[in-house]
Amino acid sequence: MKRLIVRRLLQTVPMLFFVSIVCFILVKAAPGDPVRSFVTPNMHAADIERVRHNLGLDKPAYIQYFIWLKNCLTGNFGYSLVNHKPVLGQILERLPATAGLMGSAIALAVILAIPLGLVAGANRNRWVDKLVNMVAYIGISLPLFWVAILLMYFFSIKMHWLPSMGMRTIGMNSALDVIRHGILPCTVLAIGFLTVYVRYIRSSTISQLKEDYVQIQYAFGSAKRIILFRHVLKHVVLPVITLVGMSLGDLVAGAIVTETVFSWPGIGSLGMTAVKGMDYPIIMGITLFSSVLLILGNLLADILYGIVDPRIKTTSR
Repeated sequence: MKRLIVRRLLQTVPMLFFVSIVCFILVKAAPGDPVRSFVTPNMHAADIERVRHNLGLDKPAYIQYFIWLKNCLTGNFGYSLVNHKPVLGQILERLPATAGLMGSAIALAVILAIPLGLVAGANRNRWVDKLVNMVAYIGISLPLFWVAILLMYFFSIKMHWLPSMGMRTIGMNSALDVIRHGILPCTVLAIGFLTVYVRYIRSSTISQLKEDYVQIQYAFGSAKRIILFRHVLKHVVLPVITLVGMSLGDLVAGAIVTETVFSWPGIGSLGMTAVKGMDYPIIMGITLFSSVLLILGNLLADILYGIVDPRIKTTSR
């Protein structure tokens, strides 16, 4: 297992290098000029060029990249072109909000998907299975931003049950207030993964119920509920660990949309603001952070895979 961790960590270096190059090329190829945000009607061409020089945008693109890469290797991710604050400081400042939202969404999706998928697979082609399938298909088909607006309209505007925007109420500093603000964005973010996990667990349950060990348990007189949650569950959860690790990329993308709609002060909303303002350092910093999160998530999934199934730990040595 230690060799696996070391090998995967070493593989992250060329991966992050490649991601940074692709991201830098895409950012430079995007239309727009960040210098325009500093231009006023009374500025002369020489003043504009001076601003461009001060921002380091007058150098060739490859030189700008290597300067940025050199600074990153020393822990300096640069400063925002808009608010002139350190990029790393802004990301770390918003990290708890995003991590709490993403962690809650994944936990909620997995907790609900396991029993729903097991019950649907155990009752194949019955009304329970058809109902779960119908809800899953609807959830897969709906875009997250539309679901977010719909829930906001009903639960915030119409019923006044939950707050619609932000992370805290002005003048309040309690955990309960944060939870109330996080219910809607967490629900929206979890829906997209819940539907996928339910379908996957359902198909895995159907295939596991055909295995010999299930028939043996039936022959011993075990109840169907016991077989599902004591024996089949062990085999179904194992692939879900990998599925969750592979979903982290989509989770980050979903967090960007969700945080923007609900004005959640996380990394996603920071990224959207940076894209609108052509804030190159912020965009690059968030892209690298998302890549590291995805790589570490897959590594964690492999580690958990070995913990749940000791046979994998043995074969990796």
